Parts: sequence; structure tokens; C-alpha cells
Amino acid sequence: MNNRRPARSKARNGKVTVLRTQTSFLKGMEDNVRQILEYMGEDPEREGLLKTPARVARAFEYLTKGYSQDPKVILNQAKFTEEDYQEMVLVRDIDFFSLCEHHILPFFGRAHVAYLPKHHIVGLSKIPRLVEVFSRRLQVQERLTTQIANTLMEELDPLGVGVIIRGEHLCMRMRGVEKQNSVVTTSAMLGAFRSQQATREEFITLVNGNQR
Repeated sequence: MNNRRPARSKARNGKVTVLRTQTSFLKGMEDNVRQILEYMGEDPEREGLLKTPARVARAFEYLTKGYSQDPKVILNQAKFTEEDYQEMVLVRDIDFFSLCEHHILPFFGRAHVAYLPKHHIVGLSKIPRLVEVFSRRLQVQERLTTQIANTLMEELDPLGVGVIIRGEHLCMRMRGVEKQNSVVTTSAMLGAFRSQQATREEFITLVNGNQR
């Protein structure tokens, strides 16, 4: 099969530089999808599949758009100095959709992200955008959780950061063990969220309270 895309540079500080053009990516993806259909015993020239390679290519371009976005740039677009507020800021129930890197099957759920400001706050919409950038890549839930927490810690220099993610993985439901009701919970606690039990408990209580 053709390569999905040219080799890209290593990830550093959350940013991945993708060495490709949109045209070459879409064309290469279409060719590969067409070959996969043939390997499956299908006829990619039949009416129902004629446009499938192009549709799949555009879908994957969207589902992995996080590779071309820099989370630090997004945060710094709405980063403000605020010396007086040092209480917890929590954005709860952030819907996310991602692709498991092991089987390229979807996993999805909700992220809960909190931080304790020290000198800076960030526009509230930037926290869901941060989740979106990292989730729109091939992922594992454990890494997704720590990437969100570490980026906030590095860019805002807060007193602490807490992230809890609950996800449902189709690689566990559609195949393998086929456990239909399984939910995976991961967390990352940094700074005061790790060192101070009261802060951690407040965060967990706020996340679990009045769950939908």
C-alpha cells in the first residue's frame, strides 16, 4: 500500500509538524482505501463504493486534524493576567471523540478539566479546544489525559491541574472481549491537585456531582 502520509517530525511540547500537502494526503489515502476494499474481496468500482475512498480520506483528514494544530497557540490566544483569583476553575462534561491508535476504532466520552490559577487564567472556550486538539489524533486515553494536563501546567503555570476522562472504547465493544457496558476512567493530578488532598477531593466531588 502507499504510505498514508510522508514521515513527520517527532512530537515536541504537544505540537506535531506534519510534512504533507492536502492534495497528496487525500490522494494517497484514497488509493490505500481502494486497495483495502480489494483485499476485503469488494469491488471498489461498484456503484455503492465508487466514492467511498474519497469519503474515507476526507473523514480521516477531519478526524486527525489535531496533528496540524498547536495547542499552545490556542491557549495563548486567550491567556490573561489575573492576580486576584486563585480558586478552582472547572470545565466539566467536555464531549470528545478520538481514534484508538491500536485498531483505529473510535473511543469517545467526556473530559473534566480544572486548574487553580496563580498568575494567569485562560478563556473558558480554550479548554474544550485543547481537548479537541489532542483528541483529534490517533490516541490512547492515558496519553490524552496527561497531554491535556501537562500542556495547561506548562502554559498557565497554575498552582495545579486536574483532568479526569471517562471514555467508551469501541475496540472493547465491537471486537475482542465485546464488553458492552465498560467505561474507562483515567486521571492526571498535577501540583496542588496531587499534593493537597482537600483540593483533589473538591475536584472529584464537583466532577461527580449531579452527573447527567
